[in-house]
Amino acid sequence: MTAELRAWREDPFELLLRLDGQVRSARLDVAAGQAEDWTGLGFRLGSDWLLVPRDEVREVVPPPARTRIPNARAWVLGVANVRGGLLTLVDLQQVLGGPPATAGRAQRVLVLNAERLPVGFVVDEVAGYRQFLPQDQVRLSAADNEALQPLELGGFRRDDRLWRVISLHKLVRTDTFRQAGW
Repeated sequence: MTAELRAWREDPFELLLRLDGQVRSARLDVAAGQAEDWTGLGFRLGSDWLLVPRDEVREVVPPPARTRIPNARAWVLGVANVRGGLLTLVDLQQVLGGPPATAGRAQRVLVLNAERLPVGFVVDEVAGYRQFLPQDQVRLSAADNEALQPLELGGFRRDDRLWRVISLHKLVRTDTFRQAGW
């Protein structure tokens, strides 16, 4: 007769507590064995390589035809019809204080994953999803890039390339972004 069966005869509640403890510790052991990696969507603005958290971008599309919006800031490129819905296009580099984006074959639009805010950010190139391990993480200096500093979530270094992690959700909550008209 096994110890569990003997315990069942003696005290069923004690057996349940013991089994619960075994299940909980087994789940912790399984979780401890997994590498805690971080995945983000990589893209380029000028010479800078950036990342956004995977859940902040709904999709990546080629730049669609657009219609300018009168009296909008220069970084608001216009609106576009994307699958029957209006999408406001924003030059991400310009809204961050850089020069206007130049059209190119690699240029793409990152569509923000937000139900109530249909906005797409034009970037120079998309590098796809990138995974990083905790040892890839680096501390960023605030002086490195002052325009990105309020949006930064952290950074990673791999193969001598610095990947800054920014939040597009933080950007759309800034006063600068909210004052897109004149």
